[in-house]
Amino acid sequence: MIEIFKTVLNIISKKEVYGIVVTLATSYFIYRTVSIILEEVINFGHNPYEKKKRKTITKLFQNIAKYLILIIAALVILSLYGVNVTSMIAGLGITATIIGLALQDTFKDIINGINIIVENYFIVGDIVEYNTFTGEVTSFGLKSTKIKSANGEVLIVANRNIMEIKNLSQESHAVMINIPLPYEEDVEKVEKVINTNILPKIKKIENVDESSVKYLGVNELAESSINYLISYKCKRETQWQAKRDANRIIITELNKKKISIPYPQLEVHYEK
Repeated sequence: MIEIFKTVLNIISKKEVYGIVVTLATSYFIYRTVSIILEEVINFGHNPYEKKKRKTITKLFQNIAKYLILIIAALVILSLYGVNVTSMIAGLGITATIIGLALQDTFKDIINGINIIVENYFIVGDIVEYNTFTGEVTSFGLKSTKIKSANGEVLIVANRNIMEIKNLSQESHAVMINIPLPYEEDVEKVEKVINTNILPKIKKIENVDESSVKYLGVNELAESSINYLISYKCKRETQWQAKRDANRIIITELNKKKISIPYPQLEVHYEK
């Protein structure tokens, strides 16, 4: 038993063993410290846009720090096993050209990743469109950008394809809502309720542009209803919640005024 303990102790006491453990532990500690410091930077944003931009930059620098720490840790571990790291680093200059040619696309991704931030193409949290895929930017790295659609699908796009990505968050999204009401309701009465009771409350919905809230008039004379059209603009990423809030306001105010929304009815005539 004592011999086994001595053998284990001798193995652990070798620098090739404890050196790896210390190197990995130190590398992890440094990475976590850098990540925490970078994450704290996000809290200094004065508005949601600035915070999202800081978050994007933070994720980029976290990736850079991770790769740098991994490279340094690998070199330290190699030196523990007697590898001449100095000559290895010097030799990198000889192979740099070969590696550069082999990794052209990777370098393009990294350069475009930096351009994305500098030129404000998009940031984490923006709604973007790539070909026919639309979703929210959830992650941003040195080589690629992750986009998540509303139904949970995730698309990974190489940063070199930035020119094919359309940022939909930089423009306000126009929302149109049709309000179908019975022919029996007086048009002037309905329009008064819309302008006096409904529109002022829609203007108070979060992220809705007050100046854009409008009643556009009678939109359609349908089979069983007159459709009254209202519109407003809001941030694209908030359009669904804003529309749900608007629909709730509409039905609530119509109920207060005893105005019912028509629904499909089936008349059955029975002849004896």
